[in-house]
Amino acid sequence: MAGLPKRLGLGALLALGAVPALAQTSALPPIDAPQNAAPVLPGQERGPVAAAPAPAAPGRMALPGGAVAQDQPVTFTADEVEYDQNRALVTARGHVEAWQGNRMLRADEFTYDRNTGVATARGNVQLIESDGQVIFAESAELRNEFKDGVLDGLRGLLAQNGRVAAAGARRTDGNFFDLSRVVYSACDPCQTDPLAPPIWQLRARTATLDQTARQVRYRDAVVEFAGIPTFWTPYLQHPSAGAPRQSGFLSPTFGVTKYLGAFIETPYYWAIDETQDLLLRPLIGTNNVPNLGLEYRRRFNFGEIAAEGSLGYLDGSENTPVGAAGHIFSRGRFAIDENWRVGFNYNWATSEDYLRIYRYGARRLLNQDAYTEGFWGSESYVRVDARAYQGLRPTDNNAQIPYVLPNIYADWVSQPDSLGGTFTADTWNFAVFRDQGTSTQRGSTRLSYNLPMNDGAGGLWTIRAQSDLSAYAYTDLAGAPNYSTSADNGSIGTANIRAALDWRMPFVRSAGEYGHQVIEPRVQFVGGPLTGSQSSVPNEDSIDLEFTDANLFNLNRFAGRDRQEGGTRVDYALRGAWYFPNGGMAEGLAGASYRVQNDGGPFYTGSGLENRASDYVGRARLRPVSWLEFLGRGRFAQDDGALQFLDLSTTVNIGSGTALTGGYLFTPAMPYLTPVQERNEVAIGINQRLGHWRIGAFARYDIEINRPVVITASVAYEDECFLFEARFLKRFAEDPSTNSLYPANTVLLFRVGLKTIGDVGFRAI
Repeated sequence: MAGLPKRLGLGALLALGAVPALAQTSALPPIDAPQNAAPVLPGQERGPVAAAPAPAAPGRMALPGGAVAQDQPVTFTADEVEYDQNRALVTARGHVEAWQGNRMLRADEFTYDRNTGVATARGNVQLIESDGQVIFAESAELRNEFKDGVLDGLRGLLAQNGRVAAAGARRTDGNFFDLSRVVYSACDPCQTDPLAPPIWQLRARTATLDQTARQVRYRDAVVEFAGIPTFWTPYLQHPSAGAPRQSGFLSPTFGVTKYLGAFIETPYYWAIDETQDLLLRPLIGTNNVPNLGLEYRRRFNFGEIAAEGSLGYLDGSENTPVGAAGHIFSRGRFAIDENWRVGFNYNWATSEDYLRIYRYGARRLLNQDAYTEGFWGSESYVRVDARAYQGLRPTDNNAQIPYVLPNIYADWVSQPDSLGGTFTADTWNFAVFRDQGTSTQRGSTRLSYNLPMNDGAGGLWTIRAQSDLSAYAYTDLAGAPNYSTSADNGSIGTANIRAALDWRMPFVRSAGEYGHQVIEPRVQFVGGPLTGSQSSVPNEDSIDLEFTDANLFNLNRFAGRDRQEGGTRVDYALRGAWYFPNGGMAEGLAGASYRVQNDGGPFYTGSGLENRASDYVGRARLRPVSWLEFLGRGRFAQDDGALQFLDLSTTVNIGSGTALTGGYLFTPAMPYLTPVQERNEVAIGINQRLGHWRIGAFARYDIEINRPVVITASVAYEDECFLFEARFLKRFAEDPSTNSLYPANTVLLFRVGLKTIGDVGFRAI
């Protein structure tokens, strides 16, 4: 007989090819198999029927159908095989097995009538696939060159944990597979009571697999949870598992919100071709005009693009603007060659209110940029880009938000020299423009050198040097964000050189069975020319400054280059640590900085660096056991130790399923932040995992204004076949223009998913 189908599935028996004529030997020579694919139910893979293999060896039969590979014969064994020449009937009995590679067919009896072309497999019919799928049937009868057939008492263990049972199955024309009284589920049976109903199962009067379209259609279908009918639909359709991308409607989302009223979102997925697709997300609500969302993706051999957008309307309720609204978020990445790539990000929206209401991701600031960048291992990097920004809140003045054209950065790192030191060279140049405020053009270069050394006593020495050279042209320096009174329009050049000698000595002491201890003093001498207040220099990249233990030993404590720290100073710190045998530790660090000159430098009042003697900074970490850790960072006034900054956090991991976090944050009023006010907040969060359950909650509370900032909670259940998720979010942020909470600041989400079938969501705002 001919070979088995290339991919065995629920209808593998129905895909068997023609049976050969009797030869003079005990081997039956094969003939061609029909070139149609085996049908599949949800969770199965598919494949075309292959041509028949070469004749089987004497004493064995070749089964009909396609082969996995032409050089792999399909063999057939049984306790006895007989051929009735008068009736042209081939019969195999007793432990009938046929296999090719890792696929096998089993039955108690297999017969083929050459006169009628009908083949029958009876008794414990099994189809075992290489991927683990197993199909059972009481009997199977095949006819019309095996394009048509009937299976009785069908049961199957499918891919993706699918399980199916049907009273009977019929195949027609080799492309349609009809099942009657079908039960399908992807849930494991209960371990204590295998006969108990699963978490969910789908019952249908009939089911049809359209093998050409690779769709499964159910009629008169009921979804049962724990055996209780919960949802009925006259018709249900979805792609068979493993099918290629197909166009069609996705699972809907229902909900009710204060702004939209009751609404429904019915996504439609369009698989345009193998390289691109489009998702349409129409949303219809009872209180507002419809909203249409779109998502487009396309892949190329050398890159990809993706875009998300929407069109809608805001009617002015909930303090929203009035008129047409929409948004677009897009990006692209393209490789030019092995070193260069180009890309873009374009993001625009009508307002933050619009994004919040329709759940497109609340953002206060959007960016647009186009760039090209080159990589040469870890030694060199170049990036050239252009940038623009959009503020979305009513209080934002977009005329003062800059756009940058161009922004150029390049760096190079040398290999270690004969002493072990490395050189770094970079350049960072940009042109910043504002409709209102300062416009700046800057060219800047930096050279640096780093040389680590060890002495015979165990000390660790580091020599560092850094030079900066910058040139500026500017207009309206008296405008935002500089507000300088020393100049308006003009140009200026700056130069700075810094050199440092850093020494630290780790003293290590054994504590026997209690681990070991480390005491490490560290001192750094930094020298360079004075730089003064620099109020006549435009400031674009050094507005934000936060003095902590993290930048205590930086040559320049500013993150950028528009503000340069000068003069001679000494940085010092003492670190102590105790490392426990169980992996725990206790660590503390305290340090400060002292500047020789009393010129104030470019630091603002309250930064902690405006005086000769800086504020004290510290860090403390305690991890007595692996599941508990305390971490704190702080800054304290030099004269009286008053608290200037404090960040505390605690993490508790109980077992492998519970994590508890807590924190406290205090920051002084920053002159570069709006509004200018202190932050005094506490936060707590918990994540719990118990078997299939996940529970989480998080809250932040502002002590200064005595009200919550945000509250979130979630609960989820997920096993091999079912997903349930609920999320709650409430933000207490206010719109300064109306002194009221932002629209859509309260969100409640529900999601129910039946794996291999689909999911449904519910949203309330």
